[in-house]
Amino acid sequence: MARDEGLEELLRDDLSAETELTEKAMFGGRAFLINGNLLCGARDDGLLARLGADRDGWALEHPDVFPMISRGRRMRGWVRAGPTAFGDDALRRQLLAAALQFTRALPAKTSGHR
Repeated sequence: MARDEGLEELLRDDLSAETELTEKAMFGGRAFLINGNLLCGARDDGLLARLGADRDGWALEHPDVFPMISRGRRMRGWVRAGPTAFGDDALRRQLLAAALQFTRALPAKTSGHR
C-alpha cells in the first residue's frame, strides 16, 4: 500500500504542538502515537482516526467518513476519512481533537510493553 505523504504533512502540521507525538511505519503508511498509544494514521486510502468505542457516531455522519475495516472486521472506535473529509481542514482538525482527547486518557505505554 502506498503512502500519502501529503496527508502525512497535514497531520504533522496539525499535531506540531504535541510534545509526546511519535511516528512510525505501520498499517502500510505512517502511524502517529501519543505516549505510545495509537492516535491516527495516514495511508493512501485516507486518514485513520482513533475516536474510541461508541464515540464515532458524529464522525460517521460526515460524507467520506466510514468505519475502519481491517481484515474484513469493523474496528470499533476507529474511522477512515477519505480525501474529501481529510481535505476539509475543520473536519480533519475536529477528528484529530477527538482522537487526542480519547488517546490522552489512555495509560502511557513504555517501550517494554509492546
